[in-house]
Amino acid sequence: MKNLAKRYGRLGTETAFAVGADAAAWAAKGNKVYPFHLGDMNIITPEHIIEAALKAAREGKTGYTPGAGIMPLREALAEDIGGARGLNLSAENISVQPGGKPVIGKFLAVTLEEGAEALYPNPGYPIYESQIEYLGGKALPYGYTVTANGFKINREEIERKITGKTSVLIYNNYQNPIGAESSSEEMSWVADLAMKHDLWVLSDEAYFDVRYSGKSQSIASLPGMAERTVILYTFSKKFAMTGWRLGCAAGSKALIEGISKFNTNQESCSNHFVQAAGIACLQGPNEPQEKILRTLKERRDVLVQALQAIDGVKVSKPETTFYLFPDVTAIFKRKGYTDSASFRLDALHESGVSFCSREHFGRPLPGEDKVFIRFAYSGIDSDQIQEGLAKLKKFWE
Repeated sequence: MKNLAKRYGRLGTETAFAVGADAAAWAAKGNKVYPFHLGDMNIITPEHIIEAALKAAREGKTGYTPGAGIMPLREALAEDIGGARGLNLSAENISVQPGGKPVIGKFLAVTLEEGAEALYPNPGYPIYESQIEYLGGKALPYGYTVTANGFKINREEIERKITGKTSVLIYNNYQNPIGAESSSEEMSWVADLAMKHDLWVLSDEAYFDVRYSGKSQSIASLPGMAERTVILYTFSKKFAMTGWRLGCAAGSKALIEGISKFNTNQESCSNHFVQAAGIACLQGPNEPQEKILRTLKERRDVLVQALQAIDGVKVSKPETTFYLFPDVTAIFKRKGYTDSASFRLDALHESGVSFCSREHFGRPLPGEDKVFIRFAYSGIDSDQIQEGLAKLKKFWE
């Protein structure tokens, strides 16, 4: 029997799902599990969005659409994305996608030559690394430093790694898994770096609208950045629609035409009645989204308080995303662990609390000497957060 294609061996995966499998196996034995491992949501999609999808399906919107998406949705997305970011966008700047994730691979397929280098955040969303390497690029991870105000990009590391072969920079402000948010000064520095080295930029803005105070900013709105940047946008987090699979790429006409060509090759188009629901999202009332944010903020505050009450945990309180990335080095050492897998699984089996470790978000970088884990609070209610963390505290202390 023939071997599988060599490029398949370069394809990674989203390893948080493997943690989910461990949690499911433990629950199948009759044990209580507190799910902090996956950034899914247990919040029901707002009713007016569900009704819009049902209405569209009943009206026969169940067939093919143009590869780039239906025009009313593209126009609505251009207005929504452009208005929130100070960009002048039209439908030709939008390519509708079956979720935000497809934007990563399609952007790289359009911009990254085989053998070229792409910078990506680490710890970060593991699909960046997976797609870079699958497409024949060289993945260059850049890390973060811990400050009193959270995580900041390690600028010296990025500058040291850039060569004449570097052509792409992936920038995830409002970052998964660490919740990092760039200051205006840091974002301007990233933009200057991209222009200095003539880099294509993927701005992953999946959590742009998941914030509890302040105002989000897009790197694409800075001078000189619009033509070299593709924005990854998704309905999943903003509207509690993780399983609906609806998002888009927003960028210059040339880049968007290239991405839409991949749409035609890969899935033909996004689901028609789901696209109709997307219009209802963007043109509907704001109150349902505000309710989602209030729920997430309450959960964040409960989780931060519970973690800070555990001896040996250091955690900051980000104003965006629905993730916390606490430093648990003191607990790790105190309990005599030498590997993160045992640390994670023992916590699951002794307390029922399921979380991801740093290793699920990219290969650890040289010099890392702290132990971090990730808690997602989008899929667990506040009372269950309190209950689970009380058990975890008892086990760790």
